[in-house]
Amino acid sequence: MAGKKYNERPISLREGKMFIDGDMVADNIKALIKFTPETWTGGQLGKKQKSTRWLGCAIAGSMTRRRTTTFLADAIKKYLETGETPEFTIQGIMDDANSDYYDENGTIVTTCLGCVLTGDLTLISLDTKGEVLEDEIAFNVYDIV
Repeated sequence: MAGKKYNERPISLREGKMFIDGDMVADNIKALIKFTPETWTGGQLGKKQKSTRWLGCAIAGSMTRRRTTTFLADAIKKYLETGETPEFTIQGIMDDANSDYYDENGTIVTTCLGCVLTGDLTLISLDTKGEVLEDEIAFNVYDIV
Protein backbone atom coordinates (compact mmCIF):
# COMPACT_ATOMS: atom_id res chain seq x y z
CA MET A 1 0.00 0.00 0.00
CA ALA A 2 2.16 2.81 -1.25
CA GLY A 3 1.42 6.28 0.13
CA LYS A 4 -0.73 5.17 3.10
CA LYS A 5 0.14 7.04 6.27
CA TYR A 6 -0.35 5.32 9.59
CA ASN A 7 0.55 8.06 12.07
CA GLU A 8 -1.43 11.19 12.82
CA ARG A 9 0.50 14.41 12.40
CA PRO A 10 -1.02 17.16 14.56
CA ILE A 11 0.28 20.72 14.25
CA SER A 12 3.57 21.21 16.09
CA LEU A 13 3.43 24.40 18.11
CA ARG A 14 7.17 24.85 17.52
CA GLU A 15 6.64 25.62 13.84
CA GLY A 16 5.73 29.27 13.52
CA LYS A 17 6.69 32.91 13.75
CA MET A 18 5.48 36.11 15.39
CA PHE A 19 5.85 39.64 14.05
CA ILE A 20 5.33 43.05 15.67
CA ASP A 21 4.88 45.87 13.17
CA GLY A 22 6.50 43.71 10.50
CA ASP A 23 9.60 42.84 12.54
CA MET A 24 10.03 39.16 13.41
CA VAL A 25 10.15 38.55 17.16
CA ALA A 26 13.23 36.35 16.99
CA ASP A 27 13.33 35.95 20.77
CA ASN A 28 9.75 34.67 21.00
CA ILE A 29 9.22 31.43 22.92
CA LYS A 30 5.44 31.28 23.32
CA ALA A 31 2.43 33.04 21.79
CA LEU A 32 -1.35 32.81 21.98
CA ILE A 33 -4.19 34.77 20.36
CA LYS A 34 -7.79 34.05 21.39
CA PHE A 35 -11.25 35.10 20.20
CA THR A 36 -13.87 35.17 22.96
CA PRO A 37 -17.49 35.73 21.88
CA GLU A 38 -19.76 37.90 24.00
CA THR A 39 -23.03 35.99 24.16
CA TRP A 40 -26.66 36.39 25.11
CA THR A 41 -28.64 33.35 26.21
CA GLY A 42 -32.37 33.35 26.83
CA GLY A 43 -35.50 31.29 26.72
CA GLN A 44 -38.93 31.62 25.20
CA LEU A 45 -42.34 30.62 26.51
CA GLY A 46 -43.18 27.06 25.57
CA LYS A 47 -39.56 26.09 24.80
CA LYS A 48 -37.54 23.81 27.06
CA GLN A 49 -34.17 24.71 25.56
CA LYS A 50 -32.49 28.10 25.54
CA SER A 51 -31.13 29.95 22.55
CA THR A 52 -27.72 31.64 22.37
CA ARG A 53 -26.36 34.24 20.00
CA TRP A 54 -23.16 36.21 19.64
CA LEU A 55 -23.45 39.94 20.38
CA GLY A 56 -19.82 40.96 20.14
CA CYS A 57 -16.38 39.72 20.97
CA ALA A 58 -13.07 40.29 22.67
CA ILE A 59 -9.81 39.37 20.96
CA ALA A 60 -6.72 39.17 23.11
CA GLY A 61 -3.34 37.59 23.11
CA SER A 62 -0.13 37.03 24.98
CA MET A 63 3.47 36.54 24.07
CA THR A 64 6.48 35.37 26.06
CA ARG A 65 9.88 36.38 24.77
CA ARG A 66 13.44 36.40 25.97
CA ARG A 67 14.45 40.03 25.95
CA THR A 68 16.97 40.89 23.24
CA THR A 69 15.62 44.28 22.09
CA THR A 70 14.48 47.56 23.67
CA PHE A 71 10.97 47.15 22.22
CA LEU A 72 9.13 47.48 25.57
CA ALA A 73 11.29 50.28 26.96
CA ASP A 74 10.86 52.22 23.70
CA ALA A 75 7.05 51.85 23.78
CA ILE A 76 6.88 52.94 27.42
CA LYS A 77 9.23 55.90 26.86
CA LYS A 78 7.23 57.10 23.85
CA TYR A 79 3.98 56.92 25.83
CA LEU A 80 5.46 58.86 28.76
CA GLU A 81 6.73 61.55 26.39
CA THR A 82 3.63 61.92 24.18
CA GLY A 83 0.73 60.53 26.20
CA GLU A 84 -0.39 58.58 23.10
CA THR A 85 -1.39 54.96 23.56
CA PRO A 86 1.01 52.80 21.55
CA GLU A 87 -0.73 50.54 19.03
CA PHE A 88 0.90 47.67 17.18
CA THR A 89 0.14 45.21 14.42
CA ILE A 90 0.91 41.71 15.66
CA GLN A 91 0.94 38.77 13.28
CA GLY A 92 1.20 35.07 14.06
CA ILE A 93 2.01 32.36 11.54
CA MET A 94 1.64 28.61 12.13
CA ASP A 95 3.35 26.76 9.31
CA ASP A 96 4.05 23.15 10.21
CA ALA A 97 4.49 21.70 6.71
CA ASN A 98 4.68 18.18 8.20
CA SER A 99 1.18 18.26 9.72
CA ASP A 100 -2.11 16.84 8.51
CA TYR A 101 -3.68 20.32 8.88
CA TYR A 102 -1.06 21.84 6.55
CA ASP A 103 -1.71 19.13 3.95
CA GLU A 104 -5.39 20.07 3.88
CA ASN A 105 -5.34 23.82 4.60
CA GLY A 106 -1.82 25.26 4.36
CA THR A 107 -0.37 27.93 6.62
CA ILE A 108 -2.43 29.63 9.35
CA VAL A 109 -1.89 33.41 9.37
CA THR A 110 -3.58 35.70 11.89
CA THR A 111 -2.93 39.44 11.63
CA CYS A 112 -4.11 41.52 14.58
CA LEU A 113 -4.63 45.27 14.16
CA GLY A 114 -4.82 47.97 16.81
CA CYS A 115 -3.03 45.89 19.45
CA VAL A 116 -2.60 47.63 22.79
CA LEU A 117 -0.33 46.17 25.46
CA THR A 118 -2.07 45.42 28.78
CA GLY A 119 -1.04 44.18 32.20
CA ASP A 120 2.36 44.59 33.84
CA LEU A 121 5.35 45.39 31.64
CA THR A 122 8.67 44.60 33.29
CA LEU A 123 11.20 47.42 33.27
CA ILE A 124 13.94 45.54 35.10
CA SER A 125 14.23 42.16 36.77
CA LEU A 126 17.11 40.72 38.80
CA ASP A 127 17.47 37.21 40.20
CA THR A 128 20.30 35.52 42.09
CA LYS A 129 19.38 32.14 40.56
CA GLY A 130 20.81 33.26 37.22
CA GLU A 131 17.55 33.02 35.29
CA VAL A 132 17.17 34.70 31.91
CA LEU A 133 14.79 37.62 31.44
CA GLU A 134 11.50 36.61 29.85
CA ASP A 135 8.88 39.25 29.12
CA GLU A 136 5.28 38.13 29.37
CA ILE A 137 3.30 40.58 27.25
CA ALA A 138 -0.50 40.64 27.16
CA PHE A 139 -2.41 42.62 24.56
CA ASN A 140 -5.92 43.41 23.43
CA VAL A 141 -6.77 43.38 19.73
CA TYR A 142 -9.14 45.74 17.93
CA ASP A 143 -9.55 43.73 14.70
CA ILE A 144 -8.18 40.69 12.87
CA VAL A 145 -7.64 40.18 9.16
